[in-house]
Amino acid sequence: MNWITNYVRPKINSLFSRREVPDNLWTKCPECGTMLFHRELASNQNVCTGCDHHMAISPRERFEALFDGGIYTEVKVPDAVVDPLHFRDQKKYPDRLRAAQKASGEKDAMLVAEGEINRTPFVAAAQDFSFMAGSMGMYVGNAIIAAAERAVKLKRPLVLFSASGGARMQEGMLSLMQMPRTTVAVQMLKEAGLPYIVVLCHPTTGGVTASYAMLGDVQIAEPNAQIGFAGARVIEQTIREKLPEGFQRAEYLLDHGMLDRVVHRKAMRDELVTLARMLMSMPPAIKGELTASVELVASDSATAKG
Repeated sequence: MNWITNYVRPKINSLFSRREVPDNLWTKCPECGTMLFHRELASNQNVCTGCDHHMAISPRERFEALFDGGIYTEVKVPDAVVDPLHFRDQKKYPDRLRAAQKASGEKDAMLVAEGEINRTPFVAAAQDFSFMAGSMGMYVGNAIIAAAERAVKLKRPLVLFSASGGARMQEGMLSLMQMPRTTVAVQMLKEAGLPYIVVLCHPTTGGVTASYAMLGDVQIAEPNAQIGFAGARVIEQTIREKLPEGFQRAEYLLDHGMLDRVVHRKAMRDELVTLARMLMSMPPAIKGELTASVELVASDSATAKG
């Protein structure tokens, strides 16, 4: 035995046998601490299999689970003016935007799409909390207006998934102006007699709650979502009283009449279809209708090939 056998050979073997292991294979549930394999979590729509905690989900992942076969068409959103106030804090606003765009792969904090859910046509808009806390700026205002106009043109219901910390401070008063703009967009839907369904996700706060997120014909929330205008700590300091347990959580708001439903993410498809068809005086959806039609097409295709 010598240094070649004891040191060099093991070193060479370790270099050739070393495997790169991705560091994102597992996700820890923030509620119960369970370690979840990434494929298992994705197949369960980012809901913890241990405690049913609803984790954040991107708009694209949500749409893939929501629309039939994961098929949808993006609705074009007009570009907004970049950095109209030349805002700078620790970083320049354009630098923050570029960093958020690189991290998320999206242009801004909202994605708009159209497609079918159980053969029922919808227009959908979803906010991305990972993009600068889903903050509402001019682009988000443009996205909601584009979604409303598309819904009116196609005579489809609009469902909006909100998840935001509020208005985007880097756009100042211009971000606050999106509150009346989006309110007018919602009014367009009401005048056209089209349903506007809001799904409030965790968290939905600030100017978003004070505008389009609370104007739905039906207000749905995901379980345990935080929903409110000001933060609980600010409210406690203002009124100098201890707030009730579960204050600003979806279940508490449902009990006190601010919400119509609290719906599990995996049951959201059926809930949206039922509500939209009811509000548009359409016949109820046939259970298994899509599955049956897909199987029929597959069978016809196989017969034709045979």
